[in-house]
Formats: sequence, C-alpha cells, structure tokens
Amino acid sequence: MGVKMKYISVLGSTGSIGTQTLEIVDNNEDLMVNALAAANNIDLLEMQIRKFNPKLACVWDEKKGKELAQKVKDLPVRIVSGMDGLISCATEKNTDTVVTAVVGMIGILPTMEAIKAGKDIALANKETLVAAGHIIMPLAKEYGVKLLPVDSEHSAIFQALNGENGNAVSRIILTASGGPFRGKKRNELENIRVEDALKHPNWSMGRKITVDSSTMVNKGLEVMEAKWLFHVDLDRIQVVIQPQSIIHSAVEFEDGSIIAQMGTPDMKLPIQYALYYPARRTLSGAGLNFFELGKLTFEEPDFETFKGLKLAYEVAGEGGSLPAVYNAANEIAVAKFLNREIPYLYIADLIEAAVKNHKKIENPSVSEILDIEAETYDYIELLISKG
Repeated sequence: MGVKMKYISVLGSTGSIGTQTLEIVDNNEDLMVNALAAANNIDLLEMQIRKFNPKLACVWDEKKGKELAQKVKDLPVRIVSGMDGLISCATEKNTDTVVTAVVGMIGILPTMEAIKAGKDIALANKETLVAAGHIIMPLAKEYGVKLLPVDSEHSAIFQALNGENGNAVSRIILTASGGPFRGKKRNELENIRVEDALKHPNWSMGRKITVDSSTMVNKGLEVMEAKWLFHVDLDRIQVVIQPQSIIHSAVEFEDGSIIAQMGTPDMKLPIQYALYYPARRTLSGAGLNFFELGKLTFEEPDFETFKGLKLAYEVAGEGGSLPAVYNAANEIAVAKFLNREIPYLYIADLIEAAVKNHKKIENPSVSEILDIEAETYDYIELLISKG
C-alpha cells in the first residue's frame, strides 16, 4: 500500500514560518508542495520552486512576478501575482492544507477563500482572527474545515484541550517570554534602537514579530486570537511571563487541574503538529533536558510599561472594528520604527491614538476592515508628519 500524500500551499513561503514549514516538508516524504506565495523575495522563491516543484507560485508584486516567470521558464510552474494570485494559491485544487504565514491583513481574503474551497487552515497569520474573527470562525464552522493554530502559544492551548471533550475551562494561561526588555521601566526604553528590539532572548522570528514581542503587542494580538479560537471570555485569558519559554501555554479546568504543553523554543513543533494533526511525527532537534534547565520561573506582566498589552485587553473587550485599528496601527508604527522614522515608545502611543480616534463599527465586513486599515495608515502618517 502506497504512502498517502498530503498536499500543502504555503502563503508567505520566504518568511520565518514559511521557510521552517518547507524544512519540515524536506524531512517528510508524504508532504508535497502544491503552491508557494511570497511578497517580493524572488531569489529565494526561485530556489524554493526548483527544490519543491509547486504547480503554482505567486509574487505579490506583478513586475517581480514577470521577472520570476523568466527565471523559471524552464519549469512547469505557473507564476501569478497580486491578491488574485494569492487566492489562487490558497484555493489550488489538490491542496489539503493551506499554511497562512503572510504578515498583515492581506491574509484575510485568501484564508476566507481557502475555507470556502474546503481547505484546512494552518493559521500563522494573526491578523486574520484579530481583525476578522467574527467572520472567519462562523465560516470555518459552516464549511467544516479545521483551523489549526501555528502560533506556539495557541498550539499549546490546542494540544492541552485535546481529548478534554467539552470539559469546562476556567482559565487560559497564555505565556510570554517578556521579550528583550523584560523588567525594564518605561523611562529605560526611551532610547531603544532597532538593533536592541531585534535581540529576542529565546526565539528566532521575523523582524516585525520580534519587535511586537518586545513591546508585548504580540501577546495582545494573541489574547484577541485566543478569544476567538477557544471561545473564551477575556477575563478567563491570563498572560503569564515565563522567561525560559519552556511552558508554551496552559489550560486550567474547573477542577483546578492545569494541563501545560512544554518543549524547547522551536517553531517547527507547532508547524508540524498543525500539518499532521492529530498525529505526531518524529522531529529532529534537541529535546528538553530538565537537568540542564534547572528551574522555571513566572512573573506578572507589567501593564504600565508595556501599555500595548493593556490596550489590547481594552480593545478586545470593545470588539467590533477596534481590533482592526489596533492591528493596522501597530503594523505601520512598527514599520516606521524599523525604518528609524519614530522612537521605540511611539509604537504604543500611536496605537493608542489611532484607537481613540476611531469610531467603532459593530460588525465590520471585510471591505470595511480593509478600508479601516487604509484610514488608520493615513491617520498615523498624519500624526507622524505633525511630529
């Protein structure tokens, strides 16, 4: 009897999650790549196409797409571009699972179309649920597809809930490393440089998410995601600082029992778990050595220094279109910081200003969410230009 092949599409194949997904494909003979999509890194995308032989590849930028098409004209791959191209990759006929690892609200429409096409989603695009959870969750239910979290924290919660068959959850414990500035006060962060914010103590990630981790906005986005993924109220989601990044998150049940998922800080584990769920596969790399580890420590988050996290709880509580504003404001603020156009502490200040400026829409449509993103970008550009 032959091996049953599993076909995947990887949206965001040249980023951190995308490249690690392809490393997993490389180590498993029953995984095949159907489609790849990237923003504009056509050199790396060409290498991926030559190695994994997808039927389809998308480059967001049309001009770069044409350039790539010339580079791979010796191969039987179709090159597409833009949102239509991204959706084509997400809905590719033979694909079983779509790994959504693009950054930004650009991920919402392809995810929706993939769900409608009956594809399971390995979800690594936070913005999809943060901004459009009220649309995505009912859609996944309607089409009977699995939403499999790739974030290490949400994967941990997902694993801890496995086999619990509806037992009442009293608390979701969402762990955070605390990032490179754990223990520092706001006045100590005034002169933080880009290089400082990109030095994460435990995880190797893309630039934006590394900055998000340093401001703890990333954890705020994860709180919003957890609310949708696990159908829990915000007052049952507790952020706990776990500096060693060994306990990836935990679930407390009504009898007081806490089930936690532990492991070394390696994104390949949650990616592979999402691709093979409910099966587990051998994963090479160092296991967890408790004797070397020695101890695990826990701290309360500092909501005053890391006010982006506090604001996330407020925004998630209000709901409607405010999470989309929070997310969009953070995206542009982080981009400006990485471009050395604003100081570090302005990131949270700009998010707060954008949220306060916005008039909430209760149940925004996808087009309204995308309009809100553009309006928020414009508003922040205006604030920065005013100094």
